[in-house]
Order: sequence, then structure tokens, then C-alpha cells
Amino acid sequence: MIPDELFEKIRRLEVRTRGRVESVFRGKYQSAFKGRGIEFAEVRPYQVGDDIRNIDWNVSARMDDTYVKVYEEEREQTVMLCVDVSGSENFGSQGKLKREVAAEICAVIAFSAVQNNDTVGLLLFSDETERFVRPGSGRRHVLRCIRELFTAEPESIGTDIGGALRRVLRILQRRSILVLVSDFFDAGYDSVLRAAGQRHDTIGIELQDPREEELPPVGLVDLTDAETGETVTVDPRDPAARAAIEAAAQARRERTRAILRRAGVGHVIVRTDGDYLEPLIAFFRRRARRG
Repeated sequence: MIPDELFEKIRRLEVRTRGRVESVFRGKYQSAFKGRGIEFAEVRPYQVGDDIRNIDWNVSARMDDTYVKVYEEEREQTVMLCVDVSGSENFGSQGKLKREVAAEICAVIAFSAVQNNDTVGLLLFSDETERFVRPGSGRRHVLRCIRELFTAEPESIGTDIGGALRRVLRILQRRSILVLVSDFFDAGYDSVLRAAGQRHDTIGIELQDPREEELPPVGLVDLTDAETGETVTVDPRDPAARAAIEAAAQARRERTRAILRRAGVGHVIVRTDGDYLEPLIAFFRRRARRG
């Protein structure tokens, strides 16, 4: 039984995200993700400009006229949402946790997918698989995925992106759209991400929070790693301490960018202090132009 407060939260998210899908996002999704192939639709009389390679000689002979085969794009695809729910995702300094931003992103993509007759699956991971929902279609299925995002209580707080991707590669038997949502606070997943990028249309959505790269100039602050529990005390007023924190954050960002680029997968950066829809639309626009 879903608590009333959570039910209301999910309902508000559905209203908000479905509205944005209808008004802005759906067309961008459709143009960015082409169908996985073509299938035969019908035959019709030949028209000037038709490709002669599509002439159906058997039908033409029977009808004593020239007929061509007509094909249409096979739109149905599988979208697998692979979402990081490790300890660091429960951080947010701008009124929303990274995990909540991830839920909104997934809701928009999932509603766009089912409106284009695609199926949607969900895998939540930490350093193990926390929850898996098989691909399905329709509004009720999307709402189930959203509910899992909000209600899942991870057994672990660590992160293993490589392990999650290996599980997805075992699950997805045909080429699919793989959306990996994480802050990428991990290492050693380079090769399996490259394999995912070769087999599937893969996008990495990186969640960032400004307080992870720059601290306010206040007194002594205890910084606790949400995934290891290790705590250090720093003085943000100390220029050397601030510079070290900013340099470490920048290095982490650059490392993530390089890994995704080498793997040949898409990369979208979404910050908790901004609108998640704008970077998604900009990315899909670029994809559509390239396509």
C-alpha cells in the first residue's frame, strides 16, 4: 500500500511530466530515436520517382501493371532505464535530491517512449542490482517504474556501474535504447560501457550538484562520503582547501567525460540547480540533426 503522501507526490510528478512530454519533449524523443528497422506495409501502383528496386515483379505480372512494395519504419523499441540509487544519489543542496531529479528525468523519457509505442524497463542499482522491472508498455507500467524509483530502499550504498551494465547486457537480447542515469562516482567500468555502446543506443545522463564542487565560505565543515562513510573536516575559508576540493571535482568531471566519449555513448549533464529538460532537449536536437 502506497502512503498517501507518496501517492500524491507520484500523481503530481505524472501531471507535470506528462504535460511537458505533450507540449515539448515528445517530438524531440521521436526524432532522436529512429525505429530499429523497416517492415513491409503494402503494395501500390508504381509512381514516377519510386525506386525501381522496390518493384514487386510477381504482383506486377498478376495485375498486368507495375506495382512497388511499400515499407514503413518499425518504431517499436525497448528503452531500458538503468538508474544509480547508491548513497551519493541521496544528496542535493538545491531543494531536490539527485535521486528525485533522476525520477523526473526517467518519467519524461518513459512517458515519451510509451506514447511512441516503445516498451520501457527499469534497473535500479548500487553495487548490486536493487530492483528490476521487465520492459512493458502503457501508463500503468510507467507509473509502476516511477513508484519503484521513489520507494526502493537500497540494500547497499556503494556503486558498481560495470556490474549494472553487465546485467543489462545479459537482459537485452536485441538492440535497444539504454539510458544510464548516475553521478558516475565510480571507476573501472570503461570496457563494459564501451561494449554497451557498441550493442545498444546508449546515453549517459550525469547528475551534478554544485555543492559537490564548491563549498560556501563558512566555518569548519564535516564532509562524509555517502558511499564509504568516511568523514573529513575541512575549512572552506582556507583557499588551499577550497582549491583542492574544486580541483578534485573538476578532475572527476573530466574523467567521466573522457570515459563516455571513448565509449562512444551520448553524454548529458543535468544539474540539481537547473531545469533538467533543457539539456535533454538540446542533446536530442543534436542527435536528430546528426541522424
